[in-house]
Amino acid sequence: MQDWLSAENVIALTTAVVGVVASAVMVWYERRVPRRKRIGYRVQMDNPIGHDVRSGRANVRLGLFDEASDMSDATLVLLRVENDGSQSIADSDYTGRERHGLTAVFSDRVIRGVSVTQPVGTDHLMDHFTPAAGFGYQDGVLRIPRVPLNRGEHFKLLVLLSGGDVGCGIRLIGGIRDGEVHPNSAILPDDKPPLFSRAARLITVLLTLCVITLATIVVARDDTPPPIECETGRLTLTGSTAFKPVLEDLAQEYEQDCEGADIDVDARGSTAGVSDLAALGARSKGSPAVIAFSDGPRTIDDPQLTANRVALSLFTLVVNDGIRPSGGLTLDDVRRIYRGEVTRWRQLDARLPDIPVVLVSRDADSGTRQMFQREVLDSWERVPSTSLDCGSKDDSSYPVTRCELGSTEQVLDTVAATAGAIGYSELSQATERRDLRRLAIDGHEASVEDLEKGRNAYPYYGLEYAYTYRRPSANSLTDSFLAYVRRGTAQSVIRGHGHVPCETVTGAKLCDEKARSDEAD
Repeated sequence: MQDWLSAENVIALTTAVVGVVASAVMVWYERRVPRRKRIGYRVQMDNPIGHDVRSGRANVRLGLFDEASDMSDATLVLLRVENDGSQSIADSDYTGRERHGLTAVFSDRVIRGVSVTQPVGTDHLMDHFTPAAGFGYQDGVLRIPRVPLNRGEHFKLLVLLSGGDVGCGIRLIGGIRDGEVHPNSAILPDDKPPLFSRAARLITVLLTLCVITLATIVVARDDTPPPIECETGRLTLTGSTAFKPVLEDLAQEYEQDCEGADIDVDARGSTAGVSDLAALGARSKGSPAVIAFSDGPRTIDDPQLTANRVALSLFTLVVNDGIRPSGGLTLDDVRRIYRGEVTRWRQLDARLPDIPVVLVSRDADSGTRQMFQREVLDSWERVPSTSLDCGSKDDSSYPVTRCELGSTEQVLDTVAATAGAIGYSELSQATERRDLRRLAIDGHEASVEDLEKGRNAYPYYGLEYAYTYRRPSANSLTDSFLAYVRRGTAQSVIRGHGHVPCETVTGAKLCDEKARSDEAD
């Protein structure tokens, strides 16, 4: 009972009761007091223009005012007529029996002329101000036609009068079906009338205060249950070094949400990670607490390896900042370089420096390398490894210097530090570097936006898979983490690192297409 009477429960119940009562009152009010159709009017100007100022208000005139007779006590009135209700008003909504719809009465004054104005974009209103529609005046009475008005529309009448003082009574008379005609005298001349009544505004403020108070209590307590079914224990994430930054963030987010979970990230290359998982699984009876992430499909033929699509990853060619080919490289240029046919940069373009090409590659365990060979080269890298440190050539029998490194980060560091170097990397990690350059291929740059919108001819991208050995049990940390990767929070992390999550609507379609393409190859 004490738990039920907590502060947030009391406020929540109060908010619900107030909301139900307020809704009932508003429904009753709308039925009992129908004011959904309303025509309002207001006098925006009532000024003397004659020289005989009986009201005591000084007036200075200049020009043609004295040419008209009997205008010594002339006045000008600007009358605004507006639809300030919640529904449009048709010509059939006016209830009078006469041809005209409304009547403006100017007490103790005689109308000498009328001009009609309307805001920009409402020229159609002018078609209704004709004598045939009842528009006219006599003495101090002005007949206004049945003018249809959409919600918020208005028109103005500039009336020239004589025979009275400013401030004499001005009334608009007429009837509206299920509505009323009323003065808006309490509103400033050019302000719009309020959309809600005072009662409605009061109820809105009260409900808003209740909701804000409830939200403040909930946030302050911070006892929101985690968005997933948490499991405890230890789990190892291995495989792709290109996907390592994503895995580190996902592991940290899961551990923060789920106390008792210990997740280790041990990225060592796609092939190495999947191979270690397969070997460990073969020695165990169940599913090991290991998930191996791979750039592209596995190269190991083991039916017990279960694939889970995670994201589409984009990759890019990178070169040392001293190499700046205009427009990037053609696909044919890239293949010639990695076949060893181009040994100096000037062979591609006379504007490039005359220095040796240095190939900085990943080792054989790299999914990034395998995807580069499959999607870009359409073959293996033909140049053998001729250098251990990417600087000195250990094998002088081959004209090109080529080294192999174990991680994406090592490739980026080496390309940035080595003159004439070219390599490949996952896109987001390369984008963060300012000490090297990314290259377009055939004029197409690596772009997540282009890929998602289906306007991408860029070849170097592929699926990121998460592999388990057999299917993990439903109450295991492995299964819980895979479920977390498919949730909204994890999808935001994946997207923030420049990958396209396979669980989004667009991503699911693109991942399906890529998977079918990989199977066909």
